[in-house]
Amino acid sequence: MTQSQTMMWGGNAAFIEGLYESYLADPASVDAEWRAYFDGLRGGAADRGHAAVQQKFYELGTQRRGGAVLPVPQGVSGAQQAAGALITAYRVYGHISAHTNPLKMRGLPVVPELTPEYYGLSQADLGETVQDSSYSGPLRDVIGQLQQTYCGSIGFEFSYLPASERAWFQAQIEPGRGRGQYGDAERRRFMSKLNAAEGLELYLKNKYPGVKRFGLEGGESFIPLLDRLIQQAGRVGVKEVVIGMAHRGRLNTLVNIFGKPSSVLFDEFDGKKKLSDNPDVAGDVKYHMGYSSDVRTPGGPMHLALAFNPSHLEIVSPVVHGSVRARQDRRGDTERKQVLPITVHGDAAVSGQGVVMETLNLSRLRGFATGGAVRIVINNQVGFTISDPRDTRSSRYCTDVAKIANAPVLHVNGDDPEAVAFCGDLALAYRQEFGKDVFVDLICFRRNGHNEGDEPRMTQPIMYREIDSHPGTRALYAAQLEQAGVLKAGEGAELVTRFRDQLDRGETVVEEVENLEQSKLAADWSGYTANWQDGVETAVPLEKLNELGQKLASVPEGFKVHRTIERTVMTPRAAMSRGEQPLDWGMGEMLAYASLLDEGYGVRLVGQDSGRGTFVHRHAVLHDQTAQDPMNEEYMALAHLSPDQGRAEVVDSTLSEEAVMAFEYGYSTSEPKALIAWEGQFGDFANGAQAVIDQFISAGESKWQRLSGLTLLLPHGYEGAGPEHSSARLERYLQLCAQKNMQVVVPSSAAQIFHLLRRQVLRPYRKPLIVMTPKSLLRNKLAMSPLAELAEGRFHEVIGDPEVQGARRVVLSSGKLHWELSEARGADREGYAGTALVRLEQLYPFPAEALSAELAKHPGAQVVWAQEEPENQGAWLMIWEDLEKVLADGQTLTHASRARSASTAAGYASVHAREQAAVIAAALGEKVGKGDFEAQVELKPEASAQA
Repeated sequence: MTQSQTMMWGGNAAFIEGLYESYLADPASVDAEWRAYFDGLRGGAADRGHAAVQQKFYELGTQRRGGAVLPVPQGVSGAQQAAGALITAYRVYGHISAHTNPLKMRGLPVVPELTPEYYGLSQADLGETVQDSSYSGPLRDVIGQLQQTYCGSIGFEFSYLPASERAWFQAQIEPGRGRGQYGDAERRRFMSKLNAAEGLELYLKNKYPGVKRFGLEGGESFIPLLDRLIQQAGRVGVKEVVIGMAHRGRLNTLVNIFGKPSSVLFDEFDGKKKLSDNPDVAGDVKYHMGYSSDVRTPGGPMHLALAFNPSHLEIVSPVVHGSVRARQDRRGDTERKQVLPITVHGDAAVSGQGVVMETLNLSRLRGFATGGAVRIVINNQVGFTISDPRDTRSSRYCTDVAKIANAPVLHVNGDDPEAVAFCGDLALAYRQEFGKDVFVDLICFRRNGHNEGDEPRMTQPIMYREIDSHPGTRALYAAQLEQAGVLKAGEGAELVTRFRDQLDRGETVVEEVENLEQSKLAADWSGYTANWQDGVETAVPLEKLNELGQKLASVPEGFKVHRTIERTVMTPRAAMSRGEQPLDWGMGEMLAYASLLDEGYGVRLVGQDSGRGTFVHRHAVLHDQTAQDPMNEEYMALAHLSPDQGRAEVVDSTLSEEAVMAFEYGYSTSEPKALIAWEGQFGDFANGAQAVIDQFISAGESKWQRLSGLTLLLPHGYEGAGPEHSSARLERYLQLCAQKNMQVVVPSSAAQIFHLLRRQVLRPYRKPLIVMTPKSLLRNKLAMSPLAELAEGRFHEVIGDPEVQGARRVVLSSGKLHWELSEARGADREGYAGTALVRLEQLYPFPAEALSAELAKHPGAQVVWAQEEPENQGAWLMIWEDLEKVLADGQTLTHASRARSASTAAGYASVHAREQAAVIAAALGEKVGKGDFEAQVELKPEASAQA
């Protein structure tokens, strides 16, 4: 065996991997000797699979390192073997040595597997003619072809994809040697958009020096990339594009992609433009604002939406996906090809923020899939001030998180606009073909600091010496096109002047934009008012409740329900629907969903155990105990009510709070005609999504005039479960309440949750709804309701005490504490004959009129606010002023609660029980001895003035 026929193991591995892929696709396509070899490895069994072959390769490699050699089939030269090995190696490792970085300060790494020396090849071997795949000629020429394909301006990462997707990429990439073919008209458009991108930044820099704009300088190729994606998407049938991005380049996108008139942007810089004169509209900085417009594309009109985004960078990504999912559902786009999500990331944030991983993990789940997103990373190689790779991430690329979703990555040099356009074409084609996410890593630089007031040279002197000498992508591409004759000599400079003149005139610079007052392609929110007191009929006729209830209690023939569910849920629900026994919480809630669906509204309930319910109360999704096929094991009665019903989705979500809640918020902003609910497994799990609550749910309308009817269902209640699973942090939501921005309620019965959920959809009022839902109360007989209360009632913000008139003491409370107080009072009716128990079911907007009318029935009474939570938590500190304002003449206000605490609750069940008993005793007016765990209770008349 000659030296050229005996190669190092690494080359053999790549060569054999390539042959094996060909063998799997078509055994006849490989040499008979190799076919027999692979047949032997697979043991003659077709299902032995790739893993077994990989193990054999490993064993052979171990032998080679021990001095053995892998035999080479006769008639196959060393050069031919090397060609096969090199092609595979370039497909796998070529991106590492690709010329993707416009900055040269770190050089290119050397990849041994891409060198002839690695395979022991001589100069004579390099002259040998070889043929493999689309590569042919002398081996040294084939190596040049591979360098051109895989080590040019684009680094292709796709070797970890399934075989069919790898083959697709190879077919797209290799015939053109890693580049696209573009005509003069297309190249002129790239130039025009590149010119606009740089021109706007220079104009703003000169007109508003030192003002923050988070400019795109150094990453201008992003604008022609986005333009290309949109125009090509229209060509393949996309009707809507939803874009989410942080602040970098946002102003440029608004003007040069969405067609926002430049005069409007200048008015914002000058402080002349604001959203509204309404004092409830806070507005936001200009580089957080969203926008929408319709544009013309080769495939017809397209609606563009840019999501509003706070400074929390990556948090907008799941919001965009939720909005896209809602738009696809509204269109009936089951293939998910008509609405395209494009999310834009920063290089530091995409690897640094966990919500990216959470969102990627959602990308192919059945309750969250959107058919894949095109994810663009504006990789300017600086995260705020950090640029040293030793400080930025632990992986080779910022985009390595893509691998958890099996998404390909295209790393591209931002100084090569045509390579950037080719990446856009590939990304879109891949997404439409495979319905998966794909990343475009646009490697560029940042000419200024994090904002225009920063001095980056303080911390990156080497990087900025190179940046200072860089002429800019526009200048490089203009010179290239002038040399190629695509532009006349000097035409590049003329384009600069022409664009500046457009800005001087304050024009819209996007020719394709169609400014319609109400896009026919977007959801219509025009019919929703802002008055929470608008009345609405939420009752449902008894006959309809009976019909729906029977359907909820039924399953298809042959479907075997778990025996416990059959006994404790299905049989009782059938009786409840007939009015034979009162409704428990689960039935009241399920009838709310069923009745809304029956009336044509959508219902989407999402949470970590929403199908069954964390506390096993809901059972919206049932599982066949005798099923053989896991794909057909489920039955959801809510989806089988009537042919014309609304869309029903009950989704058991992945173990994520932030991304899932943000997804549901995004869904709610694009679907006004549905109940969209996120449920916490426990209410305090929402802590993991605090950014969503703070930035979107509570403030989205005030900042951006963005309506949302998202409902949060948060299990809450002190039952001895310890600090983590007692409190849904009611106080946090009340602290965020202002300007009627959302609703916070604590319903106490099955009828109340029924009417509350229906009211949320039926009222022409779209505000987030925060519901403190129960745990033990789910099965408390006191919280059950007769069917008649669903057929005749409504949601009551305040529920009085019909058993006591003219009380000496009125105890106000919410949730399960009311029933505990009721039970304690019931044990000593004579001693508490003068004590009334009033439920405050809605805490915000505060129902002052209704509560005032109820308190007026008890003149001169001592009014006590009672809560389970410590004094510094719960509702007391947020509502005591509201309570004072509704007191009748002669009434005084005190409160009963646990003492102030750093923790939400005690961790010991015995301590909890004593504390709970103390709260109840204090609320009802019993003496609390020092041996007890004292409740925080103040009985002096002046307490309200001192609170």
